[in-house]
Amino acid sequence: MIDDDIKLAAAVAELNSTPWVALDTEADSLHAYPEKVCLIQISSPSGDLLIDPLGAINLTPLFKFLGEHELIMHGADYDLRLLRKHHEFVPRAIFDTMLASRLLGIAQFGLTHLVSQYLGVTLEKGSQKADWAQRPLTERMETYARNDTHYLKPLADRLAAELGAKGRLAWHQESCARLIADCAQPKVPDPDLVWRIKGSNRLTRPAMAVLREIWHWREEEAIAADRPPFFILQHEALLDIAAAAAGDKPVEPLVPRRFPDRRKAGLARAIQEGLAVPALKRPEPIKQVFRRISDATKRRALELQKQRDARATELGIDPTLIASRAVIMDLAESWDVHQGELMNWQRELLK
Repeated sequence: MIDDDIKLAAAVAELNSTPWVALDTEADSLHAYPEKVCLIQISSPSGDLLIDPLGAINLTPLFKFLGEHELIMHGADYDLRLLRKHHEFVPRAIFDTMLASRLLGIAQFGLTHLVSQYLGVTLEKGSQKADWAQRPLTERMETYARNDTHYLKPLADRLAAELGAKGRLAWHQESCARLIADCAQPKVPDPDLVWRIKGSNRLTRPAMAVLREIWHWREEEAIAADRPPFFILQHEALLDIAAAAAGDKPVEPLVPRRFPDRRKAGLARAIQEGLAVPALKRPEPIKQVFRRISDATKRRALELQKQRDARATELGIDPTLIASRAVIMDLAESWDVHQGELMNWQRELLK
């Protein structure tokens, strides 16, 4: 495990001449809040490395090195967002083996299945839900982590050859570039939406005011405890408590029996703050905006969908890779306005 600057400097020096590098990360979203990058796995011709971002280590040299290479990854979306959020790292280029397999029409595109199908190797996936912040890692966790990058290069070579043979390598390159661009944009949550959990729209306005306050209280508790919010209170409990409080019904039976007194007091304060919100300042249900679609637009959408489905069948790929239903409707309303949202290969297939 590389967990200090001296070890990292030696590793980066050895990696500098590598012709390829595979990358993956492990986070602790099931065990901590907010989640953090707990492990960085790298494979290269020199071997497999495990890097500890939780140690006393300056990762700047590592990210400088990674930024100079195309990175082989699998299902890179979550990893890229984590690295952008916590380390401000955005790669120059990637080869995503999951994207590659989907563009080849492979229905089971998990890493375990692909490694088995292409390389004849069976991977154990028993550590997916492990607490990756624990130290030291168990031998089983280390093996699992190394396997996530160890086979990516030979897998990428096989997939790239098939993409090239089918004339889809440029599709993959464009799709990877789009993925990098999308993940590089930090998502700023809307403060009026973050607390609106599933089912909140069915509550009365007084109950929504309570829900908003106890949701924010739960966030503070989760951060202080470094535990995911659902460990504090489940979503369903928040809804039930908000409805009961606003309906002047007892809340106590809805609170977990082993809830600490301090949390009970904090929850009670949040409920009272919610109940005290003036009527005019209580949240309103989000009104569904129904899209008025003309008959002409419906006809164009149907034609586009037929064309998309026919091309997808011909190519043996998921039709939504070419365009989702929402995109089809946008294009039907105005091709000129929305066609720029398509990648070049998608646009060509829909012309």
